[in-house]
Amino acid sequence: MNPVLLAAEDLSVFGRDPWWLVVVKAVFCFAFLMVTVLISIVMERKVVAWMQRRIGPNRHGPWGLLQSLADGVKLMLKEDVVVKRADKVVYVLAPVISAIPAFMAIAVIPFGPAGNEVSIFGHRTTMQLTDLPVAMLYILAVASIGIYGIVLAGWSSGSTYPLLGGLRACAQMISYEIAMGAAFASVFLYSGSMSTSTIVEAQADRWFVVLLPVSFLIYMVTMVGEVNRAPFDMPESEGDLVGGFNTEYSSIKFAMFMLAEYVNMVTVSVVAVTLFLGGWRAPYPISGFWEGANHGWWPMLWFVGKVVLLLFLFVWLRGTLPRVRYDQLMKLGWKVLIPVSIVWLMLVATVRALRNENVAFQSIVLYVAGGVLAVLLLSFVADMFRERRAAAAAEDEQAEQTDGDGGFDPMAGGFPVPPLPGQTLPPVPRRRPRGERELIASGPRDTASDGKETDGVY
Repeated sequence: MNPVLLAAEDLSVFGRDPWWLVVVKAVFCFAFLMVTVLISIVMERKVVAWMQRRIGPNRHGPWGLLQSLADGVKLMLKEDVVVKRADKVVYVLAPVISAIPAFMAIAVIPFGPAGNEVSIFGHRTTMQLTDLPVAMLYILAVASIGIYGIVLAGWSSGSTYPLLGGLRACAQMISYEIAMGAAFASVFLYSGSMSTSTIVEAQADRWFVVLLPVSFLIYMVTMVGEVNRAPFDMPESEGDLVGGFNTEYSSIKFAMFMLAEYVNMVTVSVVAVTLFLGGWRAPYPISGFWEGANHGWWPMLWFVGKVVLLLFLFVWLRGTLPRVRYDQLMKLGWKVLIPVSIVWLMLVATVRALRNENVAFQSIVLYVAGGVLAVLLLSFVADMFRERRAAAAAEDEQAEQTDGDGGFDPMAGGFPVPPLPGQTLPPVPRRRPRGERELIASGPRDTASDGKETDGVY
């Protein structure tokens, strides 16, 4: 008998609630996101102010806790300006397309056990709106729709900088979603399901952050890049894009873009809690001596606490790390995260296949260690040959420059490049003047001041 059992996927408890209870759950999910967003904005301002030794918001409400509401009211009352050259229909729909998908992913997130643990108005129900056999694929699909809102916002504005910001956002989200999907696949292999409630049930003994630490780290990086937050806030880089895809937006439409950003922060945080941090389960010290910690309404407390910790991580990163360059961002996504996630996924699949075949744990360790060593050896050999080729190319280039007149061709690569240290630009050919330059002086003609540097115009 195989000692490693996958979580049993039983979704029969879902879809039995009366219509009024479904409405209550949907309203709760919407209210949970909105309240969490308001708390996140205030927390971000207060925490960053504390890190930078500032006061932060302290005017609206006690300790400035109503600052988020004041900002929302201010944005609603501001003048709604529509630029003249914008595509009006797409310009108005883009914020809606960006905001609505951000609210949809919360529908399949479990706040508590899948059983009828709680009673709402006398009706026993689950602490989850619904669940699907492919719930995680639904989350990935919904997250991908939000890209259209950002791209269409940049295109419909009829301006250059918003267009560049929208294209940056599209390239960034696509590149980071690939590594995110590979990190999800490792969780699917270990849990044996794509259902969110089943994934949480599979973490009854150990959280997946312990079993799959590489997948957790990859997801933590990709979720920051997915929501365009610092240090990966390239689409809103004020230094070179003036504000990015939302430069031409104002009033409530600008507020919807901000709302979508913070709702996406909450969404990726609840997904991280569900997949890697045990979901609604209590931490080990508490669950070890208190059997009722994972029953009743208590699971919602542990779930919200974990989400708040991840939101604090977002704020911590923004107050600590500077913005990276765009080429560094794309290099990290395509040349580091994607290869590492694919190799890690193959290792996880190999371990699962060996354990399903009842192979001893020691043999699994040997096979995995041998595979890792083989990959490292091949990469070392490849890097060694690459360095040799680079050194030989550098020597040939230096020899060509030495044989010549000491200059170099700035257009050798097809585009202008600056000279390296020790290189000099070739002289620029200039046309010789046909005649002597004449002095043009200001003032009336034939004055005694003609020719003087103080009065003449040169």
